Amino acid sequence: MKKTLFALFILIFLINNPLAKAGEGMWIPLLLGEINEADMQKMGLKLNAEDIYSINKSCLKDAIVLFGGGCTAEIVSDQGLILTNHHCGYGSIQKLSSLDHDYLTNGFWAADGSEEIPSPGLKVTLLVRMEDVTEKVLNNVNVNLSEAEREKIIKENIKEITDKAIEDTHYKALIKPFFHGNAYYLFITEVFKDIRFVGAPPSNIGKFGGDTDNWMWPRHTGDFSVFRIYADKDNNPAEYSEDNVPYKPKYSIPISLKGYKKGDFTFVFGYPGSTQTYAPSYEIQLITQTINPVRIKLRTKRLDIIDAARNQSDLVRLQYASKSAGIANGWKKWIGENKGIKKLKAVQVKQNKEKEFLKWANSTTERKNDYGGLLEAFEKIYMKLDTVMLARTYFFEAGRGIELVRFANKFIPLIELSEDKKSSKEKRKEKIESMEKTSASFFKNYQPAIDKKIFVQLLQAYHNDLDEQYQPPYLKFIAKKYKGDFSAYADMMYKKSFLTSEQKVKDFLNKYKASSYKKILNDPAFKLSDALHNYYVTDIETAIDALKLCKDSLQRIYMRAQMEMHADKHLYPDANLTLRIAFGRIDDYFPRDAVHYDYFTTLEGIMEKEDPDIYDYVVEEKLKELYKNQDYGPYADSDGKMHVCFTASNHTTGGNSGSPVLNGEGHLIGINFDRNWEGTMSDLMYDPDQCRNISIDIRYCLFIIDKFAGARHLVDEMTIIRNKGL
Repeated sequence: MKKTLFALFILIFLINNPLAKAGEGMWIPLLLGEINEADMQKMGLKLNAEDIYSINKSCLKDAIVLFGGGCTAEIVSDQGLILTNHHCGYGSIQKLSSLDHDYLTNGFWAADGSEEIPSPGLKVTLLVRMEDVTEKVLNNVNVNLSEAEREKIIKENIKEITDKAIEDTHYKALIKPFFHGNAYYLFITEVFKDIRFVGAPPSNIGKFGGDTDNWMWPRHTGDFSVFRIYADKDNNPAEYSEDNVPYKPKYSIPISLKGYKKGDFTFVFGYPGSTQTYAPSYEIQLITQTINPVRIKLRTKRLDIIDAARNQSDLVRLQYASKSAGIANGWKKWIGENKGIKKLKAVQVKQNKEKEFLKWANSTTERKNDYGGLLEAFEKIYMKLDTVMLARTYFFEAGRGIELVRFANKFIPLIELSEDKKSSKEKRKEKIESMEKTSASFFKNYQPAIDKKIFVQLLQAYHNDLDEQYQPPYLKFIAKKYKGDFSAYADMMYKKSFLTSEQKVKDFLNKYKASSYKKILNDPAFKLSDALHNYYVTDIETAIDALKLCKDSLQRIYMRAQMEMHADKHLYPDANLTLRIAFGRIDDYFPRDAVHYDYFTTLEGIMEKEDPDIYDYVVEEKLKELYKNQDYGPYADSDGKMHVCFTASNHTTGGNSGSPVLNGEGHLIGINFDRNWEGTMSDLMYDPDQCRNISIDIRYCLFIIDKFAGARHLVDEMTIIRNKGL
């Protein structure tokens, strides 16, 4: 009865609270009708909740997919054509590229279906429906259970619910916690595995501005790529086959050429990854004062070495393009996040709210019993977490930041199979074949000389900067043996390890027999990798898991307390890579004193940034010609200019990359790809004055497809909403 009442409280709480700050929030699409519809319509939405999310009719949700494992894409034709960001497709495009067919640098456009390229390993996930299953998940859960007992029951309940939900279907099922375990939702999905690369602009357009402009505004990047979903003859998900046909979606999003102006309503529909809106001040301090500075410092070392090498070789530039982008993405985000948190005085803001919370919690005997000791308990947990999380950060950013260390770690399953006397020859053969593919992929984009320089820098920092108490014993052994000279250690490592040579690894796997695993065990690179890994798992991860279990338990209670305390406010659940709606307005902003940023950029800005001596700012000749002739077709704005990107106040985060940005009619006006640097702290605290999502104008996307690439056939697939007279 108590569980039922609390579930009812959550629903009433969500429905009856007023709108939060304009732009803030990542809302559950299932609850739009009860919670957000009226407010969205007041702001300019012309649709109703059923047009956005419905299980009774085709709607917008049927055109939104999770792209790969961490981006969003949207279906824009009745033939399964999807748009996402260039940086979301980057890894797949890079895998398909070679020096002879450099799709990253030169771009690619399939003239027809026969030229569309299969993308092995790429998948997209489409939501069929979602359901509140809180009561079912929490069945038999009570306050007298330990955390371990609680989790065991919840896990068993989840398995029973998901198994039953997809019985005798091709669907997949997933249950995720919301409000830190105070609610649970079931997601029924379809997973499509035959995804084909259709087109992308050259990097000088798709990644214009490169890492220099990443997270920044103003932006001028054509950050989009085009793929297509294929299905079997019955329109169901299937593995790749030449017999597969383009997927026929229930809904595809119309595209508007009408543009936008400041103040226009807009909403983003996608898969935001993770936020920590309701964490205590201790979490903000841990992230911004302990973890981020180390991440930033160590990634700076890696980027300096990689970027110097990329500037000297076209091959290295291609090989390390995706790696460099991945390293730099987090690096720059954390720098901006720390700046934003400092500017907002977020820790102090949280501490002031915690004082209010303590006053509220101690105001009645019942509240004091339930919540009075929460913050004190948090403080004790975070004091312990601070040191072990620092050790964790060094393990991942310094130890696992070395490519050779990560590669060596991949041989563990082969060793385990070889040591297992019960394992069959067939299983060992399968694992060897798998390792051959892994090795080929690794060495395709690997330069030992670069990795060796990184090796020295990172291990030196790992040893010198981290308290000896939390250093892996093997690292201390190396430092003692080589008298702190990690360059000498690296010379030995990259000379003696067979794992640094593609040919030696290939020969080893070709001649592999049951006893060969001993050569791996004796390899110096594997010894280092295994020692770092074992220490982390045994000493650091175990401690973190225990502390996080306590922290998560406290956070669940703290979340419930905040919901009770702020019964007059509208709280939204933190992002957790599930489908959400964020809505706001097209808007400019003032990042600092006397500086104003407009809400859109134009092709003119690309020409202003052009610098043929800097790779990130090279402008394609064809694009310059189109600009010179003002040859924009129907894609120019009413001001006569070719708009490129725009900003709005929608609350987004990682995972929202590739999300459709929609106007009040539900028409596509842009593709979300970034946040402004001043607003990256929105994962921890949202600031309506500074937080802006950045999107490519869909008209620029179509302009590049049509006028630049000459792929008009793709535009013809789409439903285009034109201005009058066009």
